Amino acid sequence: MAYRHGVYASRLDTSVIPTRETSCSIPFVLGVAPVHKLAEGSRPVNEIKMISTYSAFAKKLGWDDALAEYSLCEFAKVYFSLYTNTPAFFVNVFDPAVHKTTVSEPESHAFDTEGLIKVGRYGLTGVVVKSSDSLTTYVLGTDYSLDGPGGVLTRKTAGAIAAGATVKLTYTYGDPSKVTSADIIGGVTNGKKTGLELLDMVFPTFRELPGLIVAPGFSTEPSVAILMASKGTNVNGHFRAKAIVDLPESLIDYSDCPGWKNDKNLTDENMVVCWPRLKYGAETHWMSSHLAALYAATDADNGDIPYETPSNKRFLVEGAIINGTDVWLTPEEANYLNGQGIVTALNFIGGWRCWGGRTAAYPDNTDVIYAYDCVNRMFDWLNNKVILTFWSKVDKPMTRRWAETVIDSCNIWLNGLAAKQYILGGRLEFNSSENATTDLMDGISYFHLWATPPSPAREINFLIEYDPDYLSTLFGES
Repeated sequence: MAYRHGVYASRLDTSVIPTRETSCSIPFVLGVAPVHKLAEGSRPVNEIKMISTYSAFAKKLGWDDALAEYSLCEFAKVYFSLYTNTPAFFVNVFDPAVHKTTVSEPESHAFDTEGLIKVGRYGLTGVVVKSSDSLTTYVLGTDYSLDGPGGVLTRKTAGAIAAGATVKLTYTYGDPSKVTSADIIGGVTNGKKTGLELLDMVFPTFRELPGLIVAPGFSTEPSVAILMASKGTNVNGHFRAKAIVDLPESLIDYSDCPGWKNDKNLTDENMVVCWPRLKYGAETHWMSSHLAALYAATDADNGDIPYETPSNKRFLVEGAIINGTDVWLTPEEANYLNGQGIVTALNFIGGWRCWGGRTAAYPDNTDVIYAYDCVNRMFDWLNNKVILTFWSKVDKPMTRRWAETVIDSCNIWLNGLAAKQYILGGRLEFNSSENATTDLMDGISYFHLWATPPSPAREINFLIEYDPDYLSTLFGES
């Protein structure tokens, strides 16, 4: 070491470190978007898109008002437009090059007064245009032009097609109805991840954690719902996200739902189950889209902390519906579903409301940290928060100062949560009884965190009694 003479200073790590920020309810949404309406080179298939606005969604993933066919359009409308949330992660699994249908039997179409044929299908390829008698085959670029993504043919005035002529078409088009639950489940092929496997790519790519997993319409398949919940328990091997799933429209009566839920094994504490669908104008939406948006809105109102359930908060809808039939549940019927771990919609006091704050684990598991959605999500949030905050302490020397930094930082943070009543209390301890000597020698430590999020006021009782002593007021006696 060089000879030193004088006064020197060096830095030590701060004994208390601030917690890392993390959003608790950014949704990761899988489904179908009309990407075949976009130019072929800009069609995102099995790519994660972080989108913050309604208009950005339409630009990046296309738009179509046929929400029943395009589940991602439905979610974008609900999440961005109705509930004014932002942002969300979207994965379109519809690949027009794979999910397609060929029209081999010629269709008759007539050019309109503007010289156009709007086929009514999109992402057209392999188009063959013939005369009405099928004797003449017209030439692309000479007799007509083609907007394949938009599904529009334009007659060229200098070509051989007469104005207003009827022609016969054969073609192949992108068909979103060909998308199946297997596409949502996805997998890994030649190192490329698809479908739900992309969940693990969100944080490494965007440095943001997804808090909710949604697949409107597709989550009615038990295999999809079960995998959504399973994937959400181990995101990147460390984090947690909650799956929000729907029950199928084949369950027409509310009383059919609990048996189906149980038989299909939808009993995971990392899952929230919804029934029925919801109605907005002439549109029918999956409840999972609205519940995810309501979770995000509720969390945003509470400083991005998921300590409050969205139950008894307004769904921005006009009604509930299943298979075209309006659903009007009584409080007793809605409570029955809640008691079976199903979230529903109730129009009783204050308009249409989300009703039910139980996870799918209820009633089989009544442990408060598994049974209530808000308590369960708070523990997910605490899990994610401590991992993000104390990751920087990994591989540091295990000294008493190292342990005190973790303990003091976490307890200051927990005290702040308690002061704001996000939790009723909490503490972190580092106990010798929980840390074996052999573990410590091998660099393994165990910190014990206690926390008590408030349970929702599920049942409020008033005891009303007649008091005859007040009869004395008849005689002016106080």
